[in-house]
Amino acid sequence: MQRDAAALDLFEPLIGKWFTQKFGCPTEIQKSSWREISCGKHILITAPTGSGKTLASLLWALNQLISGAWPPGATSILYVSPLKALNNDIRSNLLEPLAEINELYRAGGITIPDIQVFTRSGDTPQNERQRMLRHPPEILITTPENLNLMLSSKRARLVLTTIKCVILDEIHALASTKRGTHLITAVERLVPLAGEFQRIALSATVKPLKIIAAFIGGYRLEPGSDRYEARRISILQSPESKKIQIGVSFIENARQALEDKSWWPTLVKKFKEIINENHSTLLFTNSRRLCEKLTRLINEGEDRELAYSHHGSLSKEIRKVVEQRLKRGELAAIVATSSLELYNFLRCCYAYQKLP
Repeated sequence: MQRDAAALDLFEPLIGKWFTQKFGCPTEIQKSSWREISCGKHILITAPTGSGKTLASLLWALNQLISGAWPPGATSILYVSPLKALNNDIRSNLLEPLAEINELYRAGGITIPDIQVFTRSGDTPQNERQRMLRHPPEILITTPENLNLMLSSKRARLVLTTIKCVILDEIHALASTKRGTHLITAVERLVPLAGEFQRIALSATVKPLKIIAAFIGGYRLEPGSDRYEARRISILQSPESKKIQIGVSFIENARQALEDKSWWPTLVKKFKEIINENHSTLLFTNSRRLCEKLTRLINEGEDRELAYSHHGSLSKEIRKVVEQRLKRGELAAIVATSSLELYNFLRCCYAYQKLP
Protein backbone atom coordinates (compact mmCIF):
# COMPACT_ATOMS: atom_id res chain seq x y z
CA MET A 1 0.00 0.00 0.00
CA GLN A 2 2.87 2.39 0.80
CA ARG A 3 4.34 1.81 -2.67
CA ASP A 4 0.91 2.49 -4.21
CA ALA A 5 0.59 5.73 -2.24
CA ALA A 6 4.12 6.76 -3.24
CA ALA A 7 3.28 6.31 -6.92
CA LEU A 8 0.11 8.42 -6.62
CA ASP A 9 1.94 11.06 -4.57
CA LEU A 10 3.61 12.09 -7.82
CA PHE A 11 0.31 13.61 -8.92
CA GLU A 12 -1.85 16.51 -7.84
CA PRO A 13 -3.81 15.39 -4.72
CA LEU A 14 -7.22 15.39 -6.41
CA ILE A 15 -5.91 13.41 -9.39
CA GLY A 16 -4.53 10.79 -6.99
CA LYS A 17 -7.87 10.80 -5.16
CA TRP A 18 -9.76 10.30 -8.44
CA PHE A 19 -7.55 7.35 -9.41
CA THR A 20 -7.99 5.66 -6.03
CA GLN A 21 -11.77 6.09 -6.11
CA LYS A 22 -11.97 4.83 -9.69
CA PHE A 23 -9.45 1.99 -9.76
CA GLY A 24 -8.12 1.41 -6.26
CA CYS A 25 -4.45 0.46 -6.52
CA PRO A 26 -2.36 1.13 -9.64
CA THR A 27 -0.92 -1.83 -11.51
CA GLU A 28 2.80 -2.59 -11.38
CA ILE A 29 3.34 -1.26 -14.90
CA GLN A 30 1.55 1.98 -14.01
CA LYS A 31 3.69 2.54 -10.92
CA SER A 32 6.97 1.92 -12.73
CA SER A 33 5.88 3.98 -15.76
CA TRP A 34 4.87 7.02 -13.72
CA ARG A 35 8.19 7.07 -11.91
CA GLU A 36 10.10 7.12 -15.20
CA ILE A 37 7.76 9.50 -17.03
CA SER A 38 7.68 12.02 -14.18
CA CYS A 39 11.48 12.23 -14.45
CA GLY A 40 11.18 13.11 -18.14
CA LYS A 41 12.61 9.83 -19.43
CA HIS A 42 11.76 8.26 -22.79
CA ILE A 43 10.13 4.86 -22.25
CA LEU A 44 8.87 1.75 -24.03
CA ILE A 45 6.00 0.09 -22.14
CA THR A 46 5.20 -3.54 -22.96
CA ALA A 47 2.12 -5.00 -21.31
CA PRO A 48 -0.95 -7.07 -22.23
CA THR A 49 -4.37 -5.55 -22.90
CA GLY A 50 -6.19 -4.57 -19.73
CA SER A 51 -3.07 -3.82 -17.68
CA GLY A 52 -3.56 -0.05 -17.72
CA LYS A 53 -1.08 0.97 -20.44
CA THR A 54 -3.16 3.96 -21.57
CA LEU A 55 -3.31 5.61 -18.14
CA ALA A 56 0.28 4.59 -17.52
CA SER A 57 1.27 6.71 -20.51
CA LEU A 58 -1.23 9.56 -20.21
CA LEU A 59 -1.97 10.30 -16.55
CA TRP A 60 1.24 12.25 -15.94
CA ALA A 61 0.59 14.34 -19.05
CA LEU A 62 -2.95 15.07 -17.82
CA ASN A 63 -1.45 16.05 -14.47
CA GLN A 64 0.83 18.54 -16.21
CA LEU A 65 -2.07 20.10 -18.11
CA ILE A 66 -4.38 20.28 -15.09
CA SER A 67 -1.69 21.72 -12.80
CA GLY A 68 -0.78 24.37 -15.37
CA ALA A 69 2.78 23.09 -15.80
CA TRP A 70 1.95 22.85 -19.50
CA PRO A 71 0.08 25.90 -20.84
CA PRO A 72 -3.56 25.60 -22.00
CA GLY A 73 -4.59 26.61 -25.51
CA ALA A 74 -1.69 24.78 -27.16
CA THR A 75 -1.15 21.20 -28.27
CA SER A 76 1.14 19.56 -25.72
CA ILE A 77 0.32 15.86 -26.21
CA LEU A 78 0.46 14.07 -29.57
CA TYR A 79 -0.97 10.55 -29.48
CA VAL A 80 -0.39 8.45 -32.62
CA SER A 81 -2.19 5.15 -33.15
CA PRO A 82 -2.26 2.99 -36.29
CA LEU A 83 -6.06 2.73 -36.64
CA LYS A 84 -8.92 5.23 -36.77
CA ALA A 85 -11.00 2.90 -34.58
CA LEU A 86 -8.30 3.08 -31.92
CA ASN A 87 -8.29 6.88 -32.15
CA ASN A 88 -11.99 7.04 -31.30
CA ASP A 89 -11.52 4.57 -28.45
CA ILE A 90 -8.63 6.51 -26.93
CA ARG A 91 -10.59 9.77 -27.11
CA SER A 92 -13.57 8.18 -25.34
CA ASN A 93 -11.25 6.73 -22.70
CA LEU A 94 -9.82 10.20 -22.09
CA LEU A 95 -13.03 12.23 -22.00
CA GLU A 96 -14.54 10.19 -19.17
CA PRO A 97 -11.66 10.62 -16.67
CA LEU A 98 -11.27 14.27 -17.63
CA ALA A 99 -14.95 14.89 -16.85
CA GLU A 100 -14.70 13.02 -13.54
CA ILE A 101 -11.52 14.82 -12.48
CA ASN A 102 -13.07 18.16 -13.42
CA GLU A 103 -16.08 17.34 -11.25
CA LEU A 104 -13.81 16.62 -8.27
CA TYR A 105 -12.07 19.97 -8.69
CA ARG A 106 -15.38 21.82 -9.07
CA ALA A 107 -16.67 20.19 -5.88
CA GLY A 108 -13.63 21.66 -4.14
CA GLY A 109 -14.26 25.08 -5.63
CA ILE A 110 -11.23 24.88 -7.92
CA THR A 111 -11.30 25.77 -11.61
CA ILE A 112 -8.97 23.85 -13.90
CA PRO A 113 -8.09 24.47 -17.57
CA ASP A 114 -10.55 23.23 -20.18
CA ILE A 115 -8.64 20.38 -21.82
CA GLN A 116 -9.71 19.66 -25.40
CA VAL A 117 -9.17 16.25 -27.02
CA PHE A 118 -9.30 16.14 -30.82
CA THR A 119 -8.96 13.24 -33.26
CA ARG A 120 -7.70 13.89 -36.77
CA SER A 121 -8.04 11.20 -39.42
CA GLY A 122 -9.35 10.71 -42.91
CA ASP A 123 -12.86 10.81 -41.42
CA THR A 124 -12.44 14.30 -39.96
CA PRO A 125 -14.54 16.89 -41.87
CA GLN A 126 -12.71 19.88 -43.33
CA ASN A 127 -14.53 22.38 -41.11
CA GLU A 128 -13.36 20.53 -37.99
CA ARG A 129 -9.79 20.48 -39.27
CA GLN A 130 -9.95 24.23 -39.79
CA ARG A 131 -11.34 24.69 -36.28
CA MET A 132 -8.42 22.68 -34.91
CA LEU A 133 -5.99 25.06 -36.63
CA ARG A 134 -7.75 28.10 -35.13
CA HIS A 135 -8.08 26.57 -31.65
CA PRO A 136 -5.39 23.90 -31.13
CA PRO A 137 -6.46 21.14 -28.72
CA GLU A 138 -4.31 20.28 -25.73
CA ILE A 139 -4.38 16.61 -26.81
CA LEU A 140 -4.25 15.61 -30.48
CA ILE A 141 -4.89 11.99 -31.48
CA THR A 142 -4.04 11.00 -35.03
CA THR A 143 -2.64 8.33 -37.37
CA PRO A 144 0.86 8.14 -38.92
CA GLU A 145 -0.50 9.21 -42.31
CA ASN A 146 -2.30 12.26 -40.92
CA LEU A 147 0.74 13.29 -38.92
CA ASN A 148 2.74 13.37 -42.14
CA LEU A 149 -0.02 15.36 -43.84
CA MET A 150 0.08 17.91 -41.02
CA LEU A 151 3.85 18.21 -41.37
CA SER A 152 3.40 19.06 -45.05
CA SER A 153 0.99 21.93 -44.25
CA LYS A 154 2.40 25.29 -43.14
CA ARG A 155 -0.61 26.11 -40.94
CA ALA A 156 -0.88 22.63 -39.43
CA ARG A 157 2.83 22.60 -38.58
CA LEU A 158 2.25 25.56 -36.26
CA VAL A 159 -0.02 23.35 -34.12
CA LEU A 160 2.87 20.92 -33.64
CA THR A 161 5.44 23.50 -32.47
CA THR A 162 4.29 23.24 -28.83
CA ILE A 163 4.51 19.44 -28.44
CA LYS A 164 5.83 18.29 -25.06
CA CYS A 165 5.12 14.56 -25.30
CA VAL A 166 4.59 12.08 -28.16
CA ILE A 167 2.88 8.75 -27.42
CA LEU A 168 3.16 5.98 -30.02
CA ASP A 169 0.51 3.31 -29.52
CA GLU A 170 0.72 -0.31 -30.73
CA ILE A 171 4.29 0.26 -31.91
CA HIS A 172 4.80 -3.51 -32.34
CA ALA A 173 2.31 -3.46 -35.22
CA LEU A 174 4.26 -0.76 -37.08
CA ALA A 175 7.95 -1.07 -36.28
CA SER A 176 8.85 -3.58 -38.99
CA THR A 177 6.68 -2.03 -41.72
CA LYS A 178 6.88 0.88 -44.15
CA ARG A 179 4.19 2.61 -42.09
CA GLY A 180 6.51 2.36 -39.10
CA THR A 181 9.36 3.96 -41.03
CA HIS A 182 6.97 6.66 -42.23
CA LEU A 183 5.86 7.26 -38.63
CA ILE A 184 9.28 7.50 -37.01
CA THR A 185 10.47 9.79 -39.82
CA ALA A 186 7.55 12.09 -39.01
CA VAL A 187 8.46 11.99 -35.31
CA GLU A 188 12.02 13.05 -36.16
CA ARG A 189 10.67 15.87 -38.33
CA LEU A 190 8.88 17.20 -35.25
CA VAL A 191 12.17 17.86 -33.43
CA PRO A 192 13.21 20.94 -35.48
CA LEU A 193 9.69 22.33 -34.95
CA ALA A 194 9.11 21.64 -31.25
CA GLY A 195 12.57 20.89 -29.90
CA GLU A 196 13.25 17.75 -27.87
CA PHE A 197 10.11 16.15 -26.41
CA GLN A 198 9.37 13.08 -24.32
CA ARG A 199 8.81 9.84 -26.27
CA ILE A 200 6.52 7.14 -24.90
CA ALA A 201 5.75 3.97 -26.86
CA LEU A 202 3.16 1.33 -25.99
CA SER A 203 3.37 -2.25 -27.16
CA ALA A 204 2.13 -5.75 -26.65
CA THR A 205 4.87 -8.21 -25.80
CA VAL A 206 7.38 -7.89 -28.61
CA LYS A 207 10.94 -9.00 -29.26
CA PRO A 208 13.68 -7.91 -29.54
CA LEU A 209 12.87 -5.05 -27.18
CA LYS A 210 16.24 -3.34 -27.52
CA ILE A 211 15.83 -2.96 -31.28
CA ILE A 212 12.29 -1.56 -30.87
CA ALA A 213 13.59 0.86 -28.23
CA ALA A 214 16.40 2.02 -30.53
CA PHE A 215 13.86 2.47 -33.33
CA ILE A 216 11.72 4.71 -31.10
CA GLY A 217 14.61 6.73 -29.72
CA GLY A 218 16.57 7.56 -32.83
CA TYR A 219 19.49 9.96 -32.58
CA ARG A 220 19.81 13.53 -31.37
CA LEU A 221 22.35 16.14 -32.41
CA GLU A 222 24.51 17.02 -29.43
CA PRO A 223 24.30 20.76 -28.66
CA GLY A 224 27.32 22.69 -29.88
CA SER A 225 28.73 19.82 -31.94
CA ASP A 226 28.18 17.91 -35.16
CA ARG A 227 27.96 14.57 -33.33
CA TYR A 228 24.80 12.47 -33.04
CA GLU A 229 24.04 10.35 -30.00
CA ALA A 230 21.34 7.71 -29.52
CA ARG A 231 18.51 8.72 -27.19
CA ARG A 232 18.28 6.45 -24.19
CA ILE A 233 14.96 4.58 -23.88
CA SER A 234 13.89 2.90 -20.63
CA ILE A 235 12.21 -0.47 -21.25
CA LEU A 236 9.40 -1.35 -18.84
CA GLN A 237 7.84 -4.81 -18.97
CA SER A 238 4.66 -5.77 -17.15
CA PRO A 239 4.97 -8.80 -14.84
CA GLU A 240 1.37 -9.65 -15.71
CA SER A 241 0.47 -12.08 -18.46
CA LYS A 242 -2.75 -12.76 -20.31
CA LYS A 243 -3.93 -16.29 -21.01
CA ILE A 244 -5.31 -16.75 -24.50
CA GLN A 245 -6.71 -20.01 -25.78
CA ILE A 246 -5.79 -20.59 -29.42
CA GLY A 247 -7.21 -23.40 -31.52
CA VAL A 248 -7.17 -24.50 -35.15
CA SER A 249 -10.41 -26.03 -36.39
CA PHE A 250 -11.51 -27.80 -39.55
CA ILE A 251 -15.16 -27.68 -40.52
CA GLU A 252 -16.93 -31.05 -40.35
CA ASN A 253 -18.23 -32.39 -43.66
CA ALA A 254 -16.07 -29.88 -45.54
CA ARG A 255 -15.21 -32.45 -48.21
CA GLN A 256 -18.91 -33.06 -48.90
CA ALA A 257 -19.47 -29.30 -49.01
CA LEU A 258 -16.79 -28.94 -51.67
CA GLU A 259 -18.34 -31.73 -53.72
CA ASP A 260 -21.63 -29.81 -53.53
CA LYS A 261 -19.75 -26.85 -55.11
CA SER A 262 -20.33 -24.56 -52.12
CA TRP A 263 -18.80 -24.68 -48.67
CA TRP A 264 -20.57 -21.51 -47.53
CA PRO A 265 -23.67 -23.17 -45.99
CA THR A 266 -21.48 -25.50 -43.90
CA LEU A 267 -19.17 -22.67 -42.86
CA VAL A 268 -22.01 -20.28 -41.97
CA LYS A 269 -23.77 -22.99 -39.94
CA LYS A 270 -20.60 -23.45 -37.88
CA PHE A 271 -20.23 -19.70 -37.38
CA LYS A 272 -23.82 -19.41 -36.15
CA GLU A 273 -23.16 -22.16 -33.60
CA ILE A 274 -20.10 -20.27 -32.35
CA ILE A 275 -22.03 -16.99 -32.15
CA ASN A 276 -24.87 -18.56 -30.17
CA GLU A 277 -22.44 -20.26 -27.75
CA ASN A 278 -20.63 -17.01 -26.87
CA HIS A 279 -21.62 -13.59 -25.58
CA SER A 280 -19.71 -11.77 -28.33
CA THR A 281 -17.81 -13.05 -31.36
CA LEU A 282 -15.44 -11.37 -33.79
CA LEU A 283 -14.87 -12.84 -37.25
CA PHE A 284 -11.99 -11.53 -39.38
CA THR A 285 -11.99 -11.68 -43.17
CA ASN A 286 -9.37 -10.80 -45.75
CA SER A 287 -11.42 -8.37 -47.86
CA ARG A 288 -14.32 -5.93 -47.63
CA ARG A 289 -16.31 -7.92 -50.20
CA LEU A 290 -15.94 -11.09 -48.15
CA CYS A 291 -16.83 -9.17 -45.00
CA GLU A 292 -20.16 -8.01 -46.46
CA LYS A 293 -20.92 -11.44 -47.94
CA LEU A 294 -20.31 -13.31 -44.69
CA THR A 295 -22.39 -10.80 -42.70
CA ARG A 296 -25.29 -11.22 -45.13
CA LEU A 297 -25.13 -15.03 -45.05
CA ILE A 298 -25.01 -15.14 -41.23
CA ASN A 299 -28.07 -12.88 -40.95
CA GLU A 300 -30.13 -14.77 -43.56
CA GLY A 301 -33.12 -16.53 -42.02
CA GLU A 302 -32.63 -14.93 -38.59
CA ASP A 303 -35.30 -13.00 -36.68
CA ARG A 304 -32.68 -10.41 -35.67
CA GLU A 305 -29.32 -9.32 -36.99
CA LEU A 306 -26.69 -11.60 -35.51
CA ALA A 307 -23.70 -9.97 -37.20
CA TYR A 308 -22.62 -6.46 -38.18
CA SER A 309 -19.92 -5.47 -40.67
CA HIS A 310 -16.93 -3.24 -39.96
CA HIS A 311 -14.53 -2.12 -42.70
CA GLY A 312 -12.99 1.02 -44.13
CA SER A 313 -15.63 1.62 -46.83
CA LEU A 314 -18.42 2.09 -44.29
CA SER A 315 -19.23 5.63 -43.20
CA LYS A 316 -17.60 7.06 -40.10
CA GLU A 317 -20.98 7.17 -38.34
CA ILE A 318 -21.76 3.48 -38.94
CA ARG A 319 -18.30 2.36 -37.83
CA LYS A 320 -18.53 4.46 -34.69
CA VAL A 321 -21.91 3.00 -33.72
CA VAL A 322 -20.62 -0.56 -34.25
CA GLU A 323 -17.50 0.16 -32.14
CA GLN A 324 -19.53 1.70 -29.31
CA ARG A 325 -22.03 -1.14 -29.23
CA LEU A 326 -19.20 -3.69 -29.31
CA LYS A 327 -17.54 -2.00 -26.36
CA ARG A 328 -20.81 -2.04 -24.38
CA GLY A 329 -21.20 -5.75 -25.12
CA GLU A 330 -24.43 -5.25 -27.09
CA LEU A 331 -23.46 -7.08 -30.29
CA ALA A 332 -23.50 -10.84 -30.76
CA ALA A 333 -21.01 -10.76 -33.63
CA ILE A 334 -18.94 -8.49 -35.82
CA VAL A 335 -17.43 -9.44 -39.17
CA ALA A 336 -14.43 -7.19 -39.78
CA THR A 337 -11.40 -6.62 -41.95
CA SER A 338 -8.11 -5.36 -40.51
CA SER A 339 -9.99 -2.17 -39.54
CA LEU A 340 -10.46 -3.69 -36.07
CA GLU A 341 -7.38 -5.87 -35.74
CA LEU A 342 -5.80 -3.79 -32.93
CA TYR A 343 -9.00 -2.78 -31.15
CA ASN A 344 -9.39 -3.34 -27.40
CA PHE A 345 -11.73 -6.35 -27.19
CA LEU A 346 -12.20 -6.65 -23.44
CA ARG A 347 -15.81 -7.76 -23.99
CA CYS A 348 -15.10 -10.16 -26.84
CA CYS A 349 -15.36 -13.85 -25.91
CA TYR A 350 -14.38 -15.50 -29.19
CA ALA A 351 -12.36 -14.33 -32.19
CA TYR A 352 -11.95 -16.25 -35.45
CA GLN A 353 -9.55 -15.59 -38.30
CA LYS A 354 -10.29 -17.23 -41.64
CA LEU A 355 -7.00 -18.19 -43.22
CA PRO A 356 -6.51 -17.99 -47.02
